[in-house]
Amino acid sequence: MKNINFLFVLIFGLSLGLTSCEDFLEETVKDQVSVDYIYNSPAGLEVGVNALYNQMRFYNLPSGDNNDLWSNVFFMVATDLGLHRTWNTPYGTGHNPQSYTGSKWTQGYKIIDRCSAIITSARSIQMDDAAKRRLVAQARVIRGELYLDLKQMYGGILIDTIPTTPQNINDPVEYKVASDADVYKLIDGDLDYAIANLPFKVDPGRYGQGVARHIRGKSALWQQDWAGAAAQFDAIINDGTHGLVALADVWGQNGNHKESLFTYQKDFLLGPSDDLAGGGGSWLSSVFTHRTYELNTSELVQDVAYGGQALGWFYPNNYLKSLYDQANDLRFKTYYYSDNYLDYKINVPGNPKFGQPITNPAIAAPNGNYRAWHWSLKKYHDTEKLPMTSNSYKDYMYYRLAETYLLASEAYHNLGNDGKALAYLNKVRRRGYTGNPESTVTTFDLTAWTLNNYLDESARELAFENNRWFLLKRLGLLVERQNLYFRSSPSGTISGEVQLKMTPAMVNMPIPQSQIDLMGKPAGFNVGY
Repeated sequence: MKNINFLFVLIFGLSLGLTSCEDFLEETVKDQVSVDYIYNSPAGLEVGVNALYNQMRFYNLPSGDNNDLWSNVFFMVATDLGLHRTWNTPYGTGHNPQSYTGSKWTQGYKIIDRCSAIITSARSIQMDDAAKRRLVAQARVIRGELYLDLKQMYGGILIDTIPTTPQNINDPVEYKVASDADVYKLIDGDLDYAIANLPFKVDPGRYGQGVARHIRGKSALWQQDWAGAAAQFDAIINDGTHGLVALADVWGQNGNHKESLFTYQKDFLLGPSDDLAGGGGSWLSSVFTHRTYELNTSELVQDVAYGGQALGWFYPNNYLKSLYDQANDLRFKTYYYSDNYLDYKINVPGNPKFGQPITNPAIAAPNGNYRAWHWSLKKYHDTEKLPMTSNSYKDYMYYRLAETYLLASEAYHNLGNDGKALAYLNKVRRRGYTGNPESTVTTFDLTAWTLNNYLDESARELAFENNRWFLLKRLGLLVERQNLYFRSSPSGTISGEVQLKMTPAMVNMPIPQSQIDLMGKPAGFNVGY
C-alpha cells in the first residue's frame, strides 16, 4: 500500500518530459519513449535520468511569462534587497493559498515521484554496477535537493519514496506532515549516497560531487550541524575541481566555468520549448533590467550592451546600493548596469550627437521613471539575446563556489573559528575589490566576523541569485529585514515607493488551496493563512 500519496493525479505515462528528453553529452532528442524501456533497461535508465534534468530546468528556469516564472522570481527579489515596480506583487493580496502559484509544490512532487521510480526500478536492472550507481546518484541528488527546497519554502511537507504506479495509484492515502527528523534523514541519505558515487569533475549540465556536497552542507546548516556543514564545504574548496574565476567572467556569456557547481544548459537550436532538449527562452535577462531606450527615442534604440529588450519589473533597491563601496568595489559596475548617464551613448543613426552621452535622465524625467531608468541587475545579461525579444538562451549558473565560501564562513564562525571564517569571507571580498580570484591584497579585508558583516558581504556577492530569501529565513531574520528594506513602487517613481508588509505566517509559502482541500485540510500546513 502507498502510505502517502501525492496531492494530484500523476500521469504514469511519463508526462515529465520523457517524450523529448535531453542528453547533455550527445544532445540527442528521444521521442515516444515507452515506460517499459525507461524502467527496465540500462539505456532507458539513462534516458529517465536525462529527463529529470530537463524537468529540473523547467522547475528552476522556465520560459516565458507565467506562474512558473513567478514561482522563481519571487525568491530572487522578495527580500531586503529588492524593489517591485509591476507584474506580480510580493506579499500582496495574492499571497495566499487561493491565488499564489502552486508551481513549486506540484512540480516538485511530480519530479520527486519520478526520481523515486528511477531509484526503485534500478535495483532490478542488470547493468554495470558503477554506471548504475552513478545514474542513481544523480536521481538521488535531485530528490534530496527538491525535498530541501520544499522544506525551506513550505515548512510542513509530506515525504514519500514509493513511486506512483498503476497498481497503487488508488491506494488509501494518509496526509501527514513529516517530522523534521524524518525529512532531513531522507535528504541527507540521498545526498550522502550521491557524494559517495559521483566524481567532482563532470560534463556541463550534470550533477557532480561538488553540487551534492554544497546542498548537503546547506542541509547541515538548517540542522545547525556546523561541523558537518564545514566538512562538506571544505571538501569542495580543497578538491580543486572548482575555483573562483576572474570577476569579469563570473556572469559572462560562458556559464560553464570553474566557479560553477551546476549550470542549466540552454540551446536555441535544440529548442525553443521547455519540453525540447534545448529548452525555451528565459525572461530573466529582461525581468531586472531598465528600458533605457524609452528615455528619449531620438537618442536611444534598443542596444544589447544596455540590456536590449527589457521589462523592468523588479530592481535592486537603495538599501543594497548603500552596501557597496562604489568607488572601490568592482562588483558595483560588474554585476549591475551603470546608473551614471554619462556611460550611455546616443546610438540613433543620424543624431548629430551620435556617440556622445545621453541627456541626463534627471532632467528628462525629474519625477523619476523606474521603467526606463533605474539602477538594475546585469548578472543575467546576454550578449547573444535575439533582438526585440525577452527570450534568452544563455546557460544559467544556479550553484557557484562563491556561495560555498560564504556559507563555509558562517559554519566556521559558529564553530568558534573566526580566523577560518574571515579567511573564507575575505577570499570572496578580495576578488570583489581587485577582480582577481587569487588576490592577496588585504587593504579592504574585514577584520571582524559579525552577523551584519556576513549578511552584507553575502548581499554584495550573491544578490538576486535565489539564496537570500532562504538565508534570512534560516537565520530567523526574513520578516524583520524584508519589512525594513523591501519596497514597491506601483507608480514607478521615487515618490511612489511604499512598504509591503510581510506577516510572520508568510515565512512558510502557501500550499495551493486545491491541494489543501484534497488533503481534507489536515493540521500542520500553512499556519496563519
